[in-house]
Amino acid sequence: MSQSFTSVALAEGTPEWAWGVLLGAARHAREAPENEFGTFALGADGTVKDVAPGAPGAVLDRRRDGAWVLVTTLPHDVQALFDLYLPVCAARPSAPVTIGHLGQSLDGYIATNGGDSSYVNAPENILHLHRMRALCDAVVVGAGTIADDDPRLTTRLADGANPVRVILDPRRRLKLAHRIFNDGEAETLLVCGAELAAEGATRIGGAEVLRIPCADGRLDLAALLGAVHARGLNSVFVEGGGTTVSRFLEAGLLDRMQIAVAPLLMGRGRPGLRLPATEHIAECLRPAHRVFAMGTDILFDCDLRQPEPARGHGVRAALERIY
Repeated sequence: MSQSFTSVALAEGTPEWAWGVLLGAARHAREAPENEFGTFALGADGTVKDVAPGAPGAVLDRRRDGAWVLVTTLPHDVQALFDLYLPVCAARPSAPVTIGHLGQSLDGYIATNGGDSSYVNAPENILHLHRMRALCDAVVVGAGTIADDDPRLTTRLADGANPVRVILDPRRRLKLAHRIFNDGEAETLLVCGAELAAEGATRIGGAEVLRIPCADGRLDLAALLGAVHARGLNSVFVEGGGTTVSRFLEAGLLDRMQIAVAPLLMGRGRPGLRLPATEHIAECLRPAHRVFAMGTDILFDCDLRQPEPARGHGVRAALERIY
């Protein structure tokens, strides 16, 4: 927990206030009784507090199914923040949420052949990544992302605590020189194939070793999520790279999938999603989705647990801008 947030002196209806509400809602869903429902406002200490319906400052209803619903009218840019992030804030022990994310070019690449990905997407999407980390309990990346980018996976650009960093390295190929093993900025789990983890080792650098069954170089991702949930980490953000997100999606383990598309043409490079081929368009996944504008990028937020919309009838056609 490297950062804290309070709502002191924040004007209601501003993006900063909205972010405080979202952080408070996510924390409340994580800590409050699951059968609690009612109307909530943001308190001065950064928590959301139960208030009477229609009371001054009332902003969210928590339904009996755990979902958050906005109950006030707000400016368009602030409304868009709630539209995008409220589904993430409902994660709780009985209903964990796993979200995948990829940022790619118009022609479907996340990096050049040489691994250069700085920066495919606009600054607004980079801020979005930090916000997602702040709302989620854990952020997951594959070993390739660590090897190529040496990321910190923290919330430097957004108020909120750093998530637990979960690094998938089934073959134990990462070196201790990477920052996640040494910076001490957040709790870190190094996930290894059970048979390849050093016998008796419980830590590697600053990371705790988590052994998960592995076959043919592939971790049992369902077992991984089970182990993560058992630690109380109910909202899981699978941030990359393409192979890692693709495997979660192929295994049917993602509740939501976010793809940020940049107005960039690479011609050739490292592809984003890689899924088994299908013979017919009718067999392809056509998820329910919403569309958000993030600077020059377009973010598709797909709900993989909702029925597919009728062909030609998108869930939301209008773009909502996220700042």
